Amino acid sequence: MLVLIRGGGDLGSGVGLRLHRAGMEVAFTEIARPLVVRRTVAFAEAVYSGECRVEEVTARKAETIFDARDMLQRGEVPVFVDRELRLLQELQPNVLVDARLVKRPPETLLSVAPLVIGLGPGFTAGQNCHAVVETMRGHCLGRVYWQGTALEDTGIPEAVGQHREDRVLRAPATGEVHTTASIGDVLDAGELIAVVNGRAVKAPFRGLLRGLVADGLEVHEGMKIGDIDPRLDPKLVRLVSDKALAIGGGVLEAILAFQSGRYRSLLDGKSG
Repeated sequence: MLVLIRGGGDLGSGVGLRLHRAGMEVAFTEIARPLVVRRTVAFAEAVYSGECRVEEVTARKAETIFDARDMLQRGEVPVFVDRELRLLQELQPNVLVDARLVKRPPETLLSVAPLVIGLGPGFTAGQNCHAVVETMRGHCLGRVYWQGTALEDTGIPEAVGQHREDRVLRAPATGEVHTTASIGDVLDAGELIAVVNGRAVKAPFRGLLRGLVADGLEVHEGMKIGDIDPRLDPKLVRLVSDKALAIGGGVLEAILAFQSGRYRSLLDGKSG
């Protein structure tokens, strides 16, 4: 079974990692300059470096279908730059997962794959996907909806320790990012992290730089460009999050339910 995941950010990568561990073949499509913050746990990083590793799984940038087939045979994850899904007909995936988290109704059609799964807000089961997986933290995280939509995005980040909104680094202006720190650095409050169009981005408190966009990326004012963690635990830099794995579990459930035909009873609201 081949699962094509659209968007190789940290959540999409957590999905891919869980499916890969379950024995499925996984491939990704990305844009030419991925807007990824947690790059050390994102398969999208292969677009920049040509090769990356998320936990124990290696991904490589693929230029052709033949490249991808070789990678899959080696147990690796191919990553294509293919914003418009032009390779869809050649790849012919059994499942398409839209993990771009654009939080608005996507252009994806139900007919592009036997099973289309959407992550988070903007997706409606039966309209622009077959199943929706909840991405909001809380009691329903990872839940699969065969009818209806995911919860609306609140725009409020998860609290870590005593920090919530202030742990998210945002672009102070529109322009090109020039980074002065690296993911994994422990920074003191006020230490310089990046400069955007002449304006500084500084550490709001002492913490571990858990995520930062690629140097030279064009960003717009207010866009999330980094993530600082007060826990100072270096393992957090390389480990896929609990949230990403929970969402991956929901995607795995949806795929297995579809394979077994049990999703039809779920559509009818039956338990068996």
